[in-house]
Amino acid sequence: MELPDRVIIKGAGDLASGVAHRLQQCGFKIVMLELPQPMVVRSTVAFATAVYEGETEVEGVRARLVRTGEDPAGCWEEGIIPVYVDPTGELVCRLSPPVLIDAIIAKRNTGTKCSDAPIVIGLGPGFTAPQDVHAVVETKRGHDLGRVIYSGAAAPNTGVPGDIAAYGAERLLRAPAAGTFHSQRSIGELVQAGETVAFVDGVPVVAAIEGMVRGMLFSGLNVEPGMKVGDIDPRGAAVNCHTISDKARAIGGGVLEAILHLGMKRQGQESQ
Repeated sequence: MELPDRVIIKGAGDLASGVAHRLQQCGFKIVMLELPQPMVVRSTVAFATAVYEGETEVEGVRARLVRTGEDPAGCWEEGIIPVYVDPTGELVCRLSPPVLIDAIIAKRNTGTKCSDAPIVIGLGPGFTAPQDVHAVVETKRGHDLGRVIYSGAAAPNTGVPGDIAAYGAERLLRAPAAGTFHSQRSIGELVQAGETVAFVDGVPVVAAIEGMVRGMLFSGLNVEPGMKVGDIDPRGAAVNCHTISDKARAIGGGVLEAILHLGMKRQGQESQ
């Protein structure tokens, strides 16, 4: 068995995109799968934005929305990541990738299993290696961020976001009611505590802290009460909201390690 070079990534949010970017830069051929209306918050650094805009770019790497049934090879030849709307993962069966990465970040396993591909990697809580995936990559901020787990699970989901500049849950913008979301401020803008930054059917979404808008849902999406619709970074203008986060880069490094480790291991087993 040769070392794998084709990877399907389920999900195309900011963490999945950080993984895709790192693997693309290392020469892997990537396919990303998304929902018809991704609830992507950090859209400036997420290849899921291609679902809404047709094409997007993150740090020099482009992604393009392609039709179901279209061969990804055309995008690969142009150095572009193809993004498919494929909520059920049908392309996993059709393309039979040597590597599958579940980067949905659902905090639970939505159906991924070891038999889906020769190498299956899960990001964050909800996966246990080697029972349902071959490796788990830790996504919780802290000392173990990006660590690859070959036996066991990632840290459990606490529902509490990691601290940035001593702020945790206060950073998040959540829907105050069910309805249609309409943003009033854009990613990259500075806001004050108490400022209305969006509405859900006329009900205001208010920033709890001062900082930079680092994430915001696309307007027109339907949301439920308590759903994350954006986030504020308390570091303000010091933040570059158009580049991949330190967290996504660390997770991408863990995924790269897992692919090479598991690929070399399989290669050794098949040569015996």
